[in-house]
Amino acid sequence: MSMLRIGITGGIGSGKSIVCRLFQLLGAPVYDSDYRAKWIMANDLSLRAELVATFGPQTFSDAGQLDRPYLARVAFSDPTQLALLNALVHPHVGRDFETWAAAQQQAGHVYSLKEAALLFESGAYRQLDRIITVFAPQTVRQARVLRRDPHRTAADILAIVGKQMSEEEKVQRADYVVHNDDQHLLIPQVLALDTLFRQQA
Repeated sequence: MSMLRIGITGGIGSGKSIVCRLFQLLGAPVYDSDYRAKWIMANDLSLRAELVATFGPQTFSDAGQLDRPYLARVAFSDPTQLALLNALVHPHVGRDFETWAAAQQQAGHVYSLKEAALLFESGAYRQLDRIITVFAPQTVRQARVLRRDPHRTAADILAIVGKQMSEEEKVQRADYVVHNDDQHLLIPQVLALDTLFRQQA
């Protein structure tokens, strides 16, 4: 029996993380792409060498720590640099996910989830059997992020939104949509999908 690989995406503030926590409570393993990308950048020696060669020795501190603010300043202000960073990091994350997914299948899970904000943009959706988009209107998402991240401004959030695929396009490309707009109950939606995936696996 092959394990179903489910992708889960959505824009900043859509509530991907809470939806993933609900799936975890139902016993589904979740791969956090953002967390793993940060870990790999800090720990994978071949990627570290590629980052230094591309963005300079200041990418890591004298103590060997990844200088995230520096990398953010360099990469996120320039689309060309951001594309370079993604081209370096995404293949490493893809291989890491394959190893993780094989371990989940070996452990007997019938389905697993890969959480990623840039699931479509990175091409990672090609590794997956089904895609869920967590949807919330931009006004709702912006208000959530401002409450969650007091260091961000409305302009910061709009800049991040501008670098992500539109919510409408994500909804069109997804197999399933979870509405997290403060109008729909989340738990029944997740329970229905969990039942469906277990039937399909």
